[in-house]
Amino acid sequence: MDLKFNEKGLIPCIVQDIKTKEVLMLAYMNEESIKISLKEKRMCYWSRSRQELWRKGETSGHIQHLVSLSYDCDKDTLLAQVEQVGAACHRGTHSCFTESLYGEVEEDILSSLYKIIEERKENPVEGSYTSYLLKEGLDKICKKIGEEATETVIAAKNNSKEELIYEVSDLVFHTMVLLFQQGVQLEDIKMELEKRHKAPRKREYK
Repeated sequence: MDLKFNEKGLIPCIVQDIKTKEVLMLAYMNEESIKISLKEKRMCYWSRSRQELWRKGETSGHIQHLVSLSYDCDKDTLLAQVEQVGAACHRGTHSCFTESLYGEVEEDILSSLYKIIEERKENPVEGSYTSYLLKEGLDKICKKIGEEATETVIAAKNNSKEELIYEVSDLVFHTMVLLFQQGVQLEDIKMELEKRHKAPRKREYK
């Protein structure tokens, strides 16, 4: 294999989401893990902490389907483009790169909102509606979801685009509070939708 491995027989691999082009993580590979990845068409790495091969998502289900594997001009770094199922990071985020030394890290609004809900649970704020919902608990949250779902239907029946957008936004917010309260991550929902898209069973979203 015409690559430049380090003294431990490893080479760094940058992992990129083929759809969003987001950098997901940095891992290390050796010759065996590269061969496994190419053969199985899913990413396999070398764990420096455990000193063993590990197939991404082996226990979590957050696997990475290999789309392409290339190397740089010096042949000492790999770039893997993958279809990510679920979260790439062990913390439950899509990418490992969520902290910034300089500038703002762009993050989708749903992930940002979920973090705010987490923060309100850990550090309640007086007067915060989110803190209030979390304090009241499941019954109150479910009641609000029922109310917002009804208002969404009414908005649709009224043929009001602005009203519908407003009510759906309320419904999404309260649903996210419920997900957090029940210990469900956004990536769990994404994984389920991806499963249905690729291998539909009860419902097909295509």
